[in-house]
Amino acid sequence: MYKNRTTSLLKTLFAVFVIFSFSEKIQAQSNHVLWYNQPADFFEESLVLGNGKMGATVFGGINTDKIELNDITLWSGEPVNANMNPEAYKNIPAIREALQNENYKLAEELNKKLQGKNSESYSPLGTMEIDNHHTEKAFNYYRELDISKAISKVSYEMDGVKYTREYFVSAPDQIMVIKLTSSQKGALNFDINSSSLVQFKTTTKNNILTMNGVAPIHENPGYQVIPSFLLEKNRGTRFTTLMKIKNTDGTIVSTNTSLGLKNGTEALIYVSIATSFNGFDKNPATEGLNDKAIALANLNKAFAKSFDKLKQAHIADYQKFYNRVRLDLGKTTAPNLPTNERLLRYSEAKEDKNLEVLYFNYGRYLLISSSRTQGVPANLQGLWNPHLNPPWSCNYTMNINLEENYWLAENTNLSEMHLPLLSFIKNLSVTGKVTAKTFYGVDEGWAAAHNSDIWAMTNPVGQFGKEEPMWACWNMAGAWLSTHIWEHYVFTQDKKYLQNEGYEIMKGAAQFCLKWLVEDKNGNLITSPSTSPENQYRTPVGFVGATLYGGTADLAMIRECFDKTIKASKVLNIDAEFRTKLETALSKLHPYQIGQKGNLQEWYFDWNDQDPKHRHQSQLFGLFPGNHITPLQTPELANACQKTLEIKGDETTGWSKGWRINLWARLWDGNHAYKMYRELLKYVDPDGKKTDTPRRGGGTYPNLFDAHPPFQIDGNFGGAAAVAEMLVQSNETEIRLLPALPDAWESGAIKGICARGGFEIAMEWNAKTLKKVTVFSKNGGETTLISGNKTQKVVLKKGSELEIVW
Repeated sequence: MYKNRTTSLLKTLFAVFVIFSFSEKIQAQSNHVLWYNQPADFFEESLVLGNGKMGATVFGGINTDKIELNDITLWSGEPVNANMNPEAYKNIPAIREALQNENYKLAEELNKKLQGKNSESYSPLGTMEIDNHHTEKAFNYYRELDISKAISKVSYEMDGVKYTREYFVSAPDQIMVIKLTSSQKGALNFDINSSSLVQFKTTTKNNILTMNGVAPIHENPGYQVIPSFLLEKNRGTRFTTLMKIKNTDGTIVSTNTSLGLKNGTEALIYVSIATSFNGFDKNPATEGLNDKAIALANLNKAFAKSFDKLKQAHIADYQKFYNRVRLDLGKTTAPNLPTNERLLRYSEAKEDKNLEVLYFNYGRYLLISSSRTQGVPANLQGLWNPHLNPPWSCNYTMNINLEENYWLAENTNLSEMHLPLLSFIKNLSVTGKVTAKTFYGVDEGWAAAHNSDIWAMTNPVGQFGKEEPMWACWNMAGAWLSTHIWEHYVFTQDKKYLQNEGYEIMKGAAQFCLKWLVEDKNGNLITSPSTSPENQYRTPVGFVGATLYGGTADLAMIRECFDKTIKASKVLNIDAEFRTKLETALSKLHPYQIGQKGNLQEWYFDWNDQDPKHRHQSQLFGLFPGNHITPLQTPELANACQKTLEIKGDETTGWSKGWRINLWARLWDGNHAYKMYRELLKYVDPDGKKTDTPRRGGGTYPNLFDAHPPFQIDGNFGGAAAVAEMLVQSNETEIRLLPALPDAWESGAIKGICARGGFEIAMEWNAKTLKKVTVFSKNGGETTLISGNKTQKVVLKKGSELEIVW
């Protein structure tokens, strides 16, 4: 009797526990799931999947499910002719003379002679549609993206039948898999078709739906792909898309241009994509890969595997990156809502700590999903682009946007995702040698400019003199990008990479800068001509221009480039003579100037900006992403940076806000950084949505994509990087813990975040005070931990860790 009562009581308690747990589960705000109770009508509501090469944008429709497909290697054009303007450099003496005479109008016009072609454009591959032949109304619709597994799901009920779809894009198997099920036997009926905005043809044979096509050959003025270029014969990058259905029952049916299933209960759709791109310097038409054979091989290998096996391999591969970092910002009282409603509520200044964590996690998800192809980094939209004429060609904009994409790579424990950028920089150093010589008359090192593309184009853009120097003539991308090589080394301590590959690229960037510098009237080294990215000055006599000498941004990037190259040569114990040249030049650079308003001057003279609240803040490069300006070591310059940010204000575009949050974090002002982080998560309506009171501007779309507007992924990456920067900052000798912790994050924990020196950190805090920290050393070494007024030196052997109760 006693035993039965105990068993009964245990059963009751277990039932209560299950109900309570389920209740907790559906009430808890997720930090890793985006979900909605309706399909996406717009791109900015869709859910994106990717394996670093293939991208899928899932709309989750009921009658028709639209899935936009991309391949990160499908671009217009072919290998660039770097020698496109072989005598451009001959104009430099005249430009410098005009600047010496303070004739800025003439210098501005002459600077246009240092221009080449515009970049090529990232192409959409195609749109896949699943037509479900529904006739009734759907109920209980649910759509989600679980970023802890990189899996999307859709479910709904219709006429007593529950329909589900599950989607993922696998890196190990290079395949997209869609699983469709119905709760009632034989209720699954659908057709698949495929189309593209570029030249294409679809056929069906052997129960495989094939779409073959070719990317446009040429990007035209104004970021437009002219239709005639879609029809070039025997040129351009080819692509193949294959779709095949695996059914358990029912009948597979087909037409010339579609593939489908009748009266099935469960089915898998396999989607395989390949292109003929074979490297930045190989013609994709004559020296290209065999896209048809690659796509078919991947399809056949995957088709032979079960759904469970494919899914298991996909999750294991993805989670080995994603699970490295865990962030907890404490208790939340936010109600469980669809993500779009959650974002709207948050925009009304409501608390939702798990949304703040979700945005951070989503940034890491997007980088894992869009940056796993060597030599082809994430572009302006990661790898998800539905447009034939995408905004700004969806290219590599190297005066901030490409670099911002990778600010979270090292510190959020995703070093492998940095490699596509590092290998792309190596490609740039090849074409950049020609650019340095022909555009700038520099016969050592390499240079890169404002825009690039998959072909590693390095020339200054502008259509050979047709565009404004304010954006077209900037030439410091090499100096900036070279610092990413040092960042990779200093976080990973991968000396072999630095020795075998990285250092020579850094040295080449420094060599160009060394030869490009000239003396000003005071004997200081400056750049001439110079521009500050996309900004314009106004002289005391009212002239508005961009061309000048000694721009602060140029010199900040050169300072950082020289400093990191010097450090790299010391680590490797090589190039002492060249190192001395850099050290001498570094000491002679025109110093930072503080203007009458207390700001850090952007221009050589204390001129006003044409737009005082301009979105770029390139003159603050030394504060972030550089680190030669700090509140402790250079307090006057740090104060001038703060004044500059105050003058610019907080209202700006998505990527710019992401940058400013990092800058405020580096100034150790966590509350201001947090204020702007909240603003970054301001709800923005989809671009095409018509409402009586549209919500526009910079912020976040319903699917958590960054609104520049339009969508640019750099804001997602910059915002996620800023969260890490608020919690941990480091250099080669010290690690600051909670340097910019906002009041709102009073309690929390993080695990797996990385610091320079090859360290990995786990820590907990409460009442805004560090309580416990664990330091793990990847390669052995020493550092000093700093939090509040306390410091502690740590010395660790390779692979060991130390736990400290603070």
